[in-house]
Amino acid sequence: MEKYGDYLSKNGIRPSTPRLLIYKYLFENHNHPTADTIYMALSPSIPSLSKTTVYNTLKLFVSKGVAKSLTIEENEARYDVDTSVHGHFKCKSCGGLFDVLTSPENLNISGLDGFQIDEYQINLKGFCKVCKPN
Repeated sequence: MEKYGDYLSKNGIRPSTPRLLIYKYLFENHNHPTADTIYMALSPSIPSLSKTTVYNTLKLFVSKGVAKSLTIEENEARYDVDTSVHGHFKCKSCGGLFDVLTSPENLNISGLDGFQIDEYQINLKGFCKVCKPN
C-alpha cells in the first residue's frame, strides 16, 4: 500500500484509505471497471464506503492524470490506470475489454494535414478470440 500512497502523493492526491484501496483495485484489476464494479468489490471490506466516494475519487484520479475515463458505450464510464497511449477492444459477446496498442502513425487517417493531434481514443468492438463465431 505504501507504493500506492507514494504515487498518489507525488501526483497531488492525499492518500486516504478509500483512495488507496480504489487505486489499488484499479492497479491490480486490469478489467477496466465501472464505478459500480469498484464499489461492489470494495464495499464488503469497507462498510462506510459510499458510491459518491468512489465516483468523486475516480473523478479526482482522472483530473490528476493517474487514471483515464473510457467511454466505450454511451451509458458506461470505465476506468484505467494505464495512462499510456493505447486503444480498447470490447467483445460484443462476453463484454470483455482488452487493451490494444495503437499509435497515430500506424493509423491510416486522411484529412488531418496541418492538424496537431494531442489526444485520441480508439475503441473497437467485435468478438474476442474465445467468443468469435466459427
